[in-house]
Amino acid sequence: MDPKLLRCAILLPLLCLHTWHRVDGVQFEVSSSTAKCVSEEIQRDVLVVGDYKIVFTSSDDLSVTAKVTSPYGNKLYHQENVQSGQFAFTSKESGNYMACFWLQNAPPNVNVNLALDWKTGVSAKDWSSIAIKDKLEGMELELRKLEDAVESVHHELLYLRDREAEMRDLNELTNSRVAWFGIMSLLVCLAVAGWQLWHLKTFFEKKKLL
Repeated sequence: MDPKLLRCAILLPLLCLHTWHRVDGVQFEVSSSTAKCVSEEIQRDVLVVGDYKIVFTSSDDLSVTAKVTSPYGNKLYHQENVQSGQFAFTSKESGNYMACFWLQNAPPNVNVNLALDWKTGVSAKDWSSIAIKDKLEGMELELRKLEDAVESVHHELLYLRDREAEMRDLNELTNSRVAWFGIMSLLVCLAVAGWQLWHLKTFFEKKKLL
């Protein structure tokens, strides 16, 4: 078998595994009374691209306000009174990134249907531009996509390993604190019981009952 075809056959399942996790093509309703938010957990140094547009409105001339925030609440994108738009950024820290949409200064009891296409990692790249820039064609371009997908999956696995280690350390710390809390509670109970016995003994001695 041709080495390139063999390499492609090996990398293809990993690409499918990677693309299975991304959020793509969601549609939801935004009313005048509530905001709607979509979030995704993204690791650091990942390209994120989102396209949104109004596909249906219950009233004419309705528009939305869009805001995208980082896990620490930093504002990455903000547009007011628009019917469509696009945001793009590279994540600076790992965590949940959130895109929120609402109707600003809209009359009551109106709503819009909003379509959001949120892409991350390999799927967010402009492969047409990359192919032209690097002069890639056919199988070379597909192999480049697969290589990027494998690298993305590798980073995601490392991220999950680190998260698992953090959770394990947190569980061990919590178990240790619970154990010490149980020991301290037992010691306090024993001290209170001893003080009560001493107090009763002193009381009975004063009353000459002992």
